[in-house]
Amino acid sequence: MLRRKLAESLAAEPPELTRRDTRLPRVRRKAFAVIGVRRSGKTWFLEQCRAERLAAGRPRESQLLLSLEDERLVGLSVADLRWLLEEHTRQFTSLRAAGGMTVFLDEVQTVPGWEGLVRRLMDAGGVEFFLSGSSARLLSREVATSLRGRGMEVLVHPFSFREALRHGGAEPSEPWQRLRPAECAALDRRLRTYLVEGGFPEAQGIEPRDRAALLAGYVDVVMLRDVVERHAVTNPLALRWLERQLLANPGGGFSVKKHYDTLRSLGQAVGKDTLHQYLAHLEDAFLIRTVAMHSASERQRMVNPRKAYPVDPGLIALFEQPGRTHHGRALETAVLLELQRRGFDVSYVRTADGWEVDFLARRAGEAPLLVQACLESEGDDTWERELRALAAAAKALRGARPFLVTMDATAPVRPLPRGVAWAPAARWLLEEM
Repeated sequence: MLRRKLAESLAAEPPELTRRDTRLPRVRRKAFAVIGVRRSGKTWFLEQCRAERLAAGRPRESQLLLSLEDERLVGLSVADLRWLLEEHTRQFTSLRAAGGMTVFLDEVQTVPGWEGLVRRLMDAGGVEFFLSGSSARLLSREVATSLRGRGMEVLVHPFSFREALRHGGAEPSEPWQRLRPAECAALDRRLRTYLVEGGFPEAQGIEPRDRAALLAGYVDVVMLRDVVERHAVTNPLALRWLERQLLANPGGGFSVKKHYDTLRSLGQAVGKDTLHQYLAHLEDAFLIRTVAMHSASERQRMVNPRKAYPVDPGLIALFEQPGRTHHGRALETAVLLELQRRGFDVSYVRTADGWEVDFLARRAGEAPLLVQACLESEGDDTWERELRALAAAAKALRGARPFLVTMDATAPVRPLPRGVAWAPAARWLLEEM
């Protein structure tokens, strides 16, 4: 059976898939731990990496992708996996010596003790490893930590705006400045659709009712498998309440103490330490992303409220309160996720005068970027508030580049202050910084 599995894996043709823009670290002799929220496309990314190596001329027998959730492999031991890899070496003796062999292990957590085997084979050399995993037994991020310094994380998000366009056959073939006005307007309309639908691959282009059911099912599985079962949660009602509060208020500041007081008033007995743990569990499962306030003092970062965002803008509609819409918050969420895709470390800024800028984005070797995301620039009060906040933050953070992103299709009529750059959201999301 193992020989049959090996033969099937080597013979499998690369599937048709939407190319992801996820970047691989350029560090030698490291295993790549492909992590991310459930259903974001981690398995398909492994397929993409295999297909790219085949297209570059690597022999098919050198690219071994094993799906370890195959029902025929239930009960597979680490000894069985070792035998399978050794059998591959026996069949193709020269591959490992040539150093051109790549092994992709999908859902690696199903094989207890896999860590020692992978570490030993990496130490022996000649093999490149890609690993993915997500379950109640092993969260995807724990794949990297299990390698004890030999692994590097590769975070796979749901589709970015560009990837969603590519999936739908609408990715522009020219840079923004070369597009006709009608093409720019069409991209702007597609962005508004993306902010509602989000980027989960299976949610693209389906009916709103079906999309809501699909995404709600994703959230329920993450909560049950990756949080409740994984961490033996004893107060699921408090956990579910916290989850809904965070996802219903994207970009809103929150503090554990405030949630603790509210739960106590509702008759829910839960400790502050428990709420801190629940918040960490939701982050570990990639359901939410939190942003701390920028400060040189670690204590200030800890005591000031953080802001929480969903892992995908498509989740916002599931939890928004009746009569309220969060189009502006959906844009803010998309901007945050794009900054993280581009490798920025992100915080938010609150000045001494109380002005707030959505994001301070830092990337090694570059000047920091102050990013304010605004739905539109038409309202006088909104315009003045956003620009004053950017000006105050730029004054406090010398060298930071202030940047305004709005849904306006054309440049704002009113002049921008000196030093403040502007971009329409559709263009900015399609650029690489």
